Amino acid sequence: MRIGIIGTGGMAQALGTQWERAGHEVVAGSRSRGDVRAAAEHGTDAVLLAVPYTAVVDVVAGLRDVLAGRVLIDCTNAVGPGFGLLTAGGPAAAERIAAAAPAARVVKAFNLCHESVWRLTPPVFAGRPLAVPLCGDDEDALTVVRELVRDVGCVPLHAGGLDRAGLVEATAALLIRLWAGEGADAQAIAPPLEFAGV
Repeated sequence: MRIGIIGTGGMAQALGTQWERAGHEVVAGSRSRGDVRAAAEHGTDAVLLAVPYTAVVDVVAGLRDVLAGRVLIDCTNAVGPGFGLLTAGGPAAAERIAAAAPAARVVKAFNLCHESVWRLTPPVFAGRPLAVPLCGDDEDALTVVRELVRDVGCVPLHAGGLDRAGLVEATAALLIRLWAGEGADAQAIAPPLEFAGV
């Protein structure tokens, strides 16, 4: 695939390196270098948004012409001071991104883990591959992102349409607070499936 990455920070480097190892053609662009548009143009198969949430809507709005029809992967987290959710009350970050580039096909993914996790080859813990929830409304776009999830050694999980992205984003805010704020093992909050009452 041809993948464009908007951003050149830790998430961009971690996921971009993994996708290059999987044989994809990756080009990243940064706002400071002024080559964001070139990276978005390169991403004919997918574009990853790897810029801070506070900047992402403006960046996307400025690229809406290039992003029309593109699979746009949102890994941002709208987490602010005190680990609060900056989008509390809605709409979700992913929905705001979709509104800024209405012809793009937005999928929420890769936002629940720190960049260090995406550098693992593969992210497997106690013999169990990491699961990655995806939210999106376009089935073809979801198929593309599922492949990219598998390419980093993870398991894609269907978490619903883009209207459910806010739940995934709120989960990230909770997990970040538990991990970073409390030093807690957040994984311990969920029982094994056989005890989940489903």
